[in-house]
Amino acid sequence: MLEKIKDEKTDKLAEALACLKTADEVYRFIGDICTISEITEMSKRLVAAEMLRDGYTYSEIAEKTHLSTATITRVNRALRYGNDGYTMVLDRISK
Repeated sequence: MLEKIKDEKTDKLAEALACLKTADEVYRFIGDICTISEITEMSKRLVAAEMLRDGYTYSEIAEKTHLSTATITRVNRALRYGNDGYTMVLDRISK
């Protein structure tokens, strides 16, 4: 999967995200680079990933996040077969 998105432009984005040091800096950057809808959608997906790890059902997740079951399925697929990004982030923020 990473090879499908990795190029010079996405390298620059990854470097930009990696240089951010605080939550405030992240808010400032994503507030400039993303729409409110994009930020909200990413936030919902992270919540869905956490709920999936905690054993919630798709219907419970859909009710709480207002995500479609198709999106929840994609999040679940990423959790199981993806690049371990959700797992890495959820492990780090839960400490």
